[in-house]
Amino acid sequence: MAKKILVTGASGWLGSALVEALLERGDAVVGTDLMVSPTIAAFAAGGANLTAVAADLGEWHQVMRLFEKHKPDAVIHAAAIVGVIQCADIPIKAQRVNVEGSINLFEAMRLHNVKRLVHVSTEETYGDFLSDVIDEDHPQKPLSIYGLTKLAAEHYGRVYSRDHGLECINVRTCWVYGPHLPRLRMPRTFVEAALRGEPFHQDDGGNLAVDQVYIDDTVQGVLLALDKDKHRYDAYNIATGVAPTLRDTADAVNRAIPGAKISVGDSGPYHHGGKVLSAVKGALDISRAKNELGYAPRYDLQRGIDSTIAATRARMNQSGF
Repeated sequence: MAKKILVTGASGWLGSALVEALLERGDAVVGTDLMVSPTIAAFAAGGANLTAVAADLGEWHQVMRLFEKHKPDAVIHAAAIVGVIQCADIPIKAQRVNVEGSINLFEAMRLHNVKRLVHVSTEETYGDFLSDVIDEDHPQKPLSIYGLTKLAAEHYGRVYSRDHGLECINVRTCWVYGPHLPRLRMPRTFVEAALRGEPFHQDDGGNLAVDQVYIDDTVQGVLLALDKDKHRYDAYNIATGVAPTLRDTADAVNRAIPGAKISVGDSGPYHHGGKVLSAVKGALDISRAKNELGYAPRYDLQRGIDSTIAATRARMNQSGF
């Protein structure tokens, strides 16, 4: 049965993909963000069952007005300052958006008797991986401000679930990529350089192994968590279960684009944005998501890179870039 879903961060890269998927399957959507993006505005103007609302989750009265006026059945919480380097640059704002904004949502849900929220969390809550493949019971000892804020949001959700009957489900993603990735990091940097016919060399991090999940698989996992009738767990790893290295990623681009010259060196550990040291990574065990949700990723690294290249090539041709 179709429901009305409030999607926070609806104008973001992942948020807009979630909105589109919900609309395609017949749900009504209330999409909120600081600003209404052209993509979300186009969905709404095109007659989709979408209400676009500009709101700041850090402002309590604006959050309450969302629930009072639109009366959602459930929430997908994708609003955040995303990324290690971004949160390191603005730690106080990251706290306000990622933590205080989440608390405002939990409070509004409590007061309006909305039970279910799916929170888009991150592998950064784990900190250094203690083995090559880790499951959801791995210790959560974040080493980044981003991971710290997302873990705080997870824990607040647990308190509200225990004390007020909410059901806050955490989907832990890992290095989501795909067409039109808004952050200037790999594999976007690799793909765009290769399509321009330019060599690209990244000095460090060649041996960093990290689970990379294509955006469509991330959307699948979030919706499966939203739809499950009863949850035995409040956290699911949504990734691929394997961890290619950054050099493997460069090789995938080189295979897909004849003449591409993308390389990654071994001059040390990987630094986000060239500045912030990465935690030790690896693969996320997705057995729980497979068994409990029926999650099945459809994109291995090569297929995901191929799809990203096709979409990026089309965009660059269209813009004359």
